[in-house]
Amino acid sequence: MKILIWHVHGGWMDSFVQGPHDYLLPTTPQRDGWGLGRASRDWPAGAREVSPEQLREERPDVVVLQRPEEVAEATRLLGAVPGTDLPAVYLEHNTPRQHAATSVHPMADQREIPIVHVTHFNEVFWDNGIAPTTVIEHGILDPGPRYTGELDALAAVINEPVRRGRVTGTDLLPRFTDVAPVHVFGMATDGLCHSTGDANIVPSGDLPTDELHTELARRRAYLHPVRWTSLGLSLLEAMFLGMPVLALATTEVSRAVPPGTGVTSTDPDELRAAASELIADPGGARELGAAGRAHALQAYSLENFLERWNTVLDDTVATWRLRHPQARMHPRRLGHPGGATHIDHWPALAPATATANGAPSTAHTTEGAPS
Repeated sequence: MKILIWHVHGGWMDSFVQGPHDYLLPTTPQRDGWGLGRASRDWPAGAREVSPEQLREERPDVVVLQRPEEVAEATRLLGAVPGTDLPAVYLEHNTPRQHAATSVHPMADQREIPIVHVTHFNEVFWDNGIAPTTVIEHGILDPGPRYTGELDALAAVINEPVRRGRVTGTDLLPRFTDVAPVHVFGMATDGLCHSTGDANIVPSGDLPTDELHTELARRRAYLHPVRWTSLGLSLLEAMFLGMPVLALATTEVSRAVPPGTGVTSTDPDELRAAASELIADPGGARELGAAGRAHALQAYSLENFLERWNTVLDDTVATWRLRHPQARMHPRRLGHPGGATHIDHWPALAPATATANGAPSTAHTTEGAPS
């Protein structure tokens, strides 16, 4: 089927576009948050850049929304309201922003658009109201077992660690530097030494994915000090690389890193002690990393991820059809075997007009990864 989806979270999209569908990626000359397109990522040909003007001709079968503002933007571009004029799901990458147990989800007051959460923790902690919900856990495109652990250093991947501060546990990094230097990869890491006052916290750049994986795997262990974001893809990728992981036991971490596959604790001193042991015992570090990789391969397989998404997309289209029996369906099948047929149910399309301030803001940014 044809899926309209904005490029919001590149790491997550690396896996999503591996499926059997046609992925329509809005693209603008500015290449901003409303038109990144492929952004030079190594994606299959099915991930196609489409200008806003072309979207109406493409007539997507379903919209995967990721920001509340996308409902209005999709309506503006398509002349069709997601959930009403065409099927839609809302993909929620994030934990609640403010109050952990009482934050109401932006899609909570409607039943037409199901919410797909990326972790069970997120589904439980958001107040989803009357919206139907499901969980599709992450699937990882396996980078292969690259771990060497040759450098006596810890690695972390944290985007914008200075701005995000306590959320990503940046303030905890100095607790580990008397054990080994901490090499921090990600966006906007340059101000780390100044903000932490610790020269052994080493900004290591925002690297392309393949290069990042190789460089991470050279460090002895992966450190994940995050307090409050969704499950960071970088933690799972480290496990896939065969790295031993040390993680603050918050949000989904206890499910992602069960006993024997890494070290988790809410006590930074316990993590620090484990880091010291791994630095001193390369063989033990390798064994722990191998156990983590074996678990991650089973729990976060790309095959299971894509199968779950195919099921949810098919069910979403089928449910929409039941509610809109007047919709005409083309006989050709665009999805995987058994998938939904292409929908031909669109309102009369008036010329698209921009809002007074152009496209909506990107205030609801994705904080989920890498972190």
